[in-house]
Amino acid sequence: MDILTFREILTGISGVPITAYGADGEVDIGVTGAIYGRVAKAGIHNIVAAGNTGEFYALTPAEITVVTEAAVAGVDGKAPVTAAVGRSLREAIAMARTAKTIGASAVMSHQPVDPFAAPAAQIDYFRNLADASLLPMVAYVRADGFSLDDLLRLAAHPNIAGIKFATTDILLLSRVVAASAAGNALFICGLAESWAPAFTAAGARGFTSGLVNVAPQISLAIHAALEAGDYQEARRMIDIIEPFERMRTQYRNGANVTVVKEAVEIELGVSVGEVRVPGLPRLAPQDRVKLTETLGQWPSLMSRASGY
Repeated sequence: MDILTFREILTGISGVPITAYGADGEVDIGVTGAIYGRVAKAGIHNIVAAGNTGEFYALTPAEITVVTEAAVAGVDGKAPVTAAVGRSLREAIAMARTAKTIGASAVMSHQPVDPFAAPAAQIDYFRNLADASLLPMVAYVRADGFSLDDLLRLAAHPNIAGIKFATTDILLLSRVVAASAAGNALFICGLAESWAPAFTAAGARGFTSGLVNVAPQISLAIHAALEAGDYQEARRMIDIIEPFERMRTQYRNGANVTVVKEAVEIELGVSVGEVRVPGLPRLAPQDRVKLTETLGQWPSLMSRASGY
């Protein structure tokens, strides 16, 4: 896929499906592929394989390949598949090459988690990976400390289609969007639906989502409202999912994936396995009851929202 086409796709929703595990704790290829297929069939614009909601850092490099293969098979051409890559620069380059052979359309580089990473050197990491990748790349910027010049240097790379901006520094985002040259990388809201209105107002386009595993129709409604400039409608839909998203922030976001996986089990009636440690493996019984009640309220709340 050429970078301009992919950049246009990134103005939509980048959905991040979960990774399902069988009773033996191994990746369940069939269930994982089916979940990817369901998200793509719902109309989500870009499907990210092995993103954070897919437990990238809990997977071995070999398992990441398995998940990407399951994603490509499950999506079956209904949407682009963006393969997540990361860890050391050498590993990330190898993953990017593998992603192309599997049939991915693009790659997304997770931010380096080295405790001694310097901001400017992290930009070098992304740029060196983009140099080596045969597919267009999204850079996942998650940490604070980057300067305006750092981000402009990242946005100017010819093989970086988008920057997944995942900090709450809205002022920096608005400054870099304003200063970035035409044709540079697109800035994407990397903090999902709840932050999408603020990021859109600051000049970002599109957003990432784990909610698509459970209720892609809500994500699509929020995106449509923002594209139409209807912030009131977007906020109305975000209010519906607020209790769900707040549950995900428990334990310093340790329950983020847990809530999504258990919601999938409740809504779809399919076992997807526990979240691997150091994420929270399972919700406490009272939290699972609360989650069930929250999901049960969505149909009536959505029917009251405009357009439903």
